[in-house]
Amino acid sequence: MCGIAGVLDTRATTSASALIAEAEAMAAALGHRGPDGAGSWVDASSGVALGHRRLAVLDRTSTGAQPMCSTCGRYVVSFNGELYNFRELRSELRALGWSFHGHGDTEVLLTSVSQWGFPAVLERFNGMFALALWDRQHRRLHLARDRFGEKPLYYGWFGATFLFASQPTALRAHPTFDGRLDLDALASYLRLSYVPSPLSVYRDVAKLPPACHLTLDSGALRPDPVAYWSLEETVERAVSDPFTGDAQAAIERFDDLLRDAVRLRLAADVPLGAFLSGGLDSSAVVAAMAVESPSPVRTFTISFPEGSHDEATHAAQVASHLATDHTEIPLPPRSALDVVHRLPDLYDEPFADPSALPTAAMTSHAGRHVTVCLSGDGGDEVLGGYNRYTLGPSLWARSRRLPRPVRQVAAHALLSPAHATVSRLLDGPTGHRARAPRNLADKIQKFARVLDADDELQLRQALVSQWENPTALLPQACEVTTVVTHGDGWAYLPTVVERMMLADSLVTLPDCMLTKVDRASMGVGLEVRVPLLDPRLVEFAWRLPLEHRIRGRQGKWILRQVLDRYVPREMVDRPKVGFDPPIAAWLRGPLRAWGEELLSGRLVEDGIIEPEPVRARWREHLSGGRNWDYPLWTVLVFLAWQDRHRATV
Repeated sequence: MCGIAGVLDTRATTSASALIAEAEAMAAALGHRGPDGAGSWVDASSGVALGHRRLAVLDRTSTGAQPMCSTCGRYVVSFNGELYNFRELRSELRALGWSFHGHGDTEVLLTSVSQWGFPAVLERFNGMFALALWDRQHRRLHLARDRFGEKPLYYGWFGATFLFASQPTALRAHPTFDGRLDLDALASYLRLSYVPSPLSVYRDVAKLPPACHLTLDSGALRPDPVAYWSLEETVERAVSDPFTGDAQAAIERFDDLLRDAVRLRLAADVPLGAFLSGGLDSSAVVAAMAVESPSPVRTFTISFPEGSHDEATHAAQVASHLATDHTEIPLPPRSALDVVHRLPDLYDEPFADPSALPTAAMTSHAGRHVTVCLSGDGGDEVLGGYNRYTLGPSLWARSRRLPRPVRQVAAHALLSPAHATVSRLLDGPTGHRARAPRNLADKIQKFARVLDADDELQLRQALVSQWENPTALLPQACEVTTVVTHGDGWAYLPTVVERMMLADSLVTLPDCMLTKVDRASMGVGLEVRVPLLDPRLVEFAWRLPLEHRIRGRQGKWILRQVLDRYVPREMVDRPKVGFDPPIAAWLRGPLRAWGEELLSGRLVEDGIIEPEPVRARWREHLSGGRNWDYPLWTVLVFLAWQDRHRATV
């Protein structure tokens, strides 16, 4: 796991020393991603320079250093990530006559390209990666990203100069960088709480979409990304070729795939651990690790002293049962404020998923003890774990029986200040609940939006939107559409639930969930691997009938059956909690001064966001009239990011 960066001057007029200096400055900005070493490579006649920061996980010797040249001399790569099937590929290549100097996966990657060519070789890789490959023979630069977008890759043209890097912070280190805000992308951010691909917060910078590659010549036109793999096509093939075995056979197969996915991700020359929340996904991953690992698994969990948002007790029970070496990391409100101040640097785009706070705290602590962690991310999207998959469509279908005027009246009543105050009191003044579902006020607001929805698109928007009308805050913007917020879905998927799951896998998973984990972990030089996104496991899950994933109001049915083999059901069988801290209470308490400073300062000074709608919700939230924690958090995180980076419009 590493940080990559580079420059392609299509005029080839920059000297070798200047190109090297530029690439090294960009890579230096990614030092947190690769604290174990730095390297660079240049071909001034072609105008190209590659930079690299290394987190040494496999082959920690000099034979694993990057940028690395292929044995045949044709290719040079700057590679971020892991190829989990590199041992299998190496055996195949040896049988074809290739030899190897080291025992890492980067050398296998280069030899695979030499044998099978680019981009055809990408379909052979089972891994997480972002790479820049220079073809010296044809003077071409190839960029590529893994299937699900676990590893990031940004790029952009600045005049005749093409820049790329793992994060925007490296692009900002180049003298040609132009940091103007993309207001259309910002509008999408205000709705979703993250910037969806291929957009970035900067007007002239794009994210390379997952499962895509981009190829350009030193003097070529500006090409568009090309997909080498498609989740949509994979899902369509899977549902047209359903698994024909019975439920027991499906459980056996899923268990085998999960254990093998975990086994592949245990390859490392450094200490490993795992994140353990006590929920289904992380417990299943740790259980498989306990079987596949020769030594006790090191596990980490976060705890919230407020109580209602805390799953640490459940995690401790699972850890005890699986005999892990377990560490609990408390995140009291006073510590949360310290993490809040780190967010603009960790997430160098605005990123407002509140679970970034505990994720950052947990990765910071884990990184002091291990270099690699496994996580349970991806299970919700692949196996139907979000509450919105079970409750949203069910409530929406039932509400269709009511005339629209009746639904509108009911929605208005649920959003009334009086009802919201009662809900907040049930949630408790500091985050505790009084025999009420967690985050009741937020759930009621979501339910009211569902009641008011007229079609599947409005339903989807209601369930994912922080601000329902972002252009009211950004009148000069035009919100960009995504498959989460627009589109008619996929005809080969018969249910609303499955279409929502696919939409989330295409957008929410890479741009929110995986971004959250990548930035938090790599910010402290910690690599995180995600077994539930093994392509074989994902394809098999989509071959299963929906009832093997969602039954009644419970998601992840098949994962529950597999986990029963390792952990008693009573330890994990409880309503989904999630990983969000008590933001509503914190904004009324320990984070209030921070929020008010931003709303009275940066919000007014920049003039980017219309202040009055934000101030109105802030006042209403503080008074208890209604719970506006997530929309306000989205604005506050942007303002904090802007206060740090001062992007121009």
